[in-house]
Amino acid sequence: MNLFSIGLTDIETKEFAQINRDEDLILGRVALEHKRMYRVWTELGELLSEVSGKFGFQAKSREDFPAVGDWVAIKPRVEEGKGTIISVLPRKSKFSRKSAGVTAEEQIVAANVDTVFLVNSLNEDLNLRRIERYLLLTWESGANPVIVLSKADLCQNIEEKIAAVEAIAFGGVPIIPISAETHTGLEALEPFLQPGKTIALLGSSGVGKSTLTNRLLGAEKQLVQEIRGADDKGRHTTTHRELILLPNGCVLIDTPGMRELQLWESADGLAETFSEIEVLAENCRFRDCQHTDEPGCAVVNAINDGQLAAERLTSYTKLQKELAFIERKANKRAKAEVKKQFKTINKQIKQRKSR
Repeated sequence: MNLFSIGLTDIETKEFAQINRDEDLILGRVALEHKRMYRVWTELGELLSEVSGKFGFQAKSREDFPAVGDWVAIKPRVEEGKGTIISVLPRKSKFSRKSAGVTAEEQIVAANVDTVFLVNSLNEDLNLRRIERYLLLTWESGANPVIVLSKADLCQNIEEKIAAVEAIAFGGVPIIPISAETHTGLEALEPFLQPGKTIALLGSSGVGKSTLTNRLLGAEKQLVQEIRGADDKGRHTTTHRELILLPNGCVLIDTPGMRELQLWESADGLAETFSEIEVLAENCRFRDCQHTDEPGCAVVNAINDGQLAAERLTSYTKLQKELAFIERKANKRAKAEVKKQFKTINKQIKQRKSR
């Protein structure tokens, strides 16, 4: 496999050269992850790989481990079809969310992505607040968002729903209605599906990501299930993140549907997603204005004048609070880690003195 055809650039090549000083390593890209085992695409073929003992010992969090889309340095064992991952190259982008559970820990959904297709179904499950979250995390990731509105063939009021999405998608985010069933609108995706580029498909279960993948691939690779008729909710079909090479050389990352999308350190993304509120806030009388009942609040005035939807401010405030909560939890965790390290060091010092 030619690695340049799956997204390798001169930047990764130079970074790898700094790592591969003994010249016994090869470069590869993580195509699939399953319980800390990785399928990696290399010029010598696909290798089933795991991280080295040293790598695992030095890793401090989940973020340090390889993710789908990562470029990695591998010590190959070609005759076995296996390899050992020695290092992960710096990521040019990463789409992250807070992992499920109470622990404030980052989960990388996809790495080194150029464009994120945010797939949302044009049915009763179309959720503007969810789209705001996806936009926020995409801007933070370093990739470019494209909102793909699927199942257009089942929608009777497409223009009305597109207008509602346009009202929350600032910064010139493309909005593309499609129907993978009837192949309608797929041609509008072609400018993004370029050879050597990486596209991640993100969205809830049942929005049509697997069907779209099959249409772009030209084969029925991904299992497809119908959504539940009672509530328009989807069933999980894709069960893991995976690189898929399209016929034209574009790399697609299909991902499982996300039931919850908790934020992860997205302050910059918040400003990008809610840029109209950020601009209005600059004209508030007080710099620490909370946009509630303060005099001279430009944001509240815009709502009263009908220039800004009240729901946008509610969502903005809620996401701000969520980010602040995650930051507090992450700081507590970091302090606990430092305290643990100090205890270990002090224990080692006492042991040396007692000898």
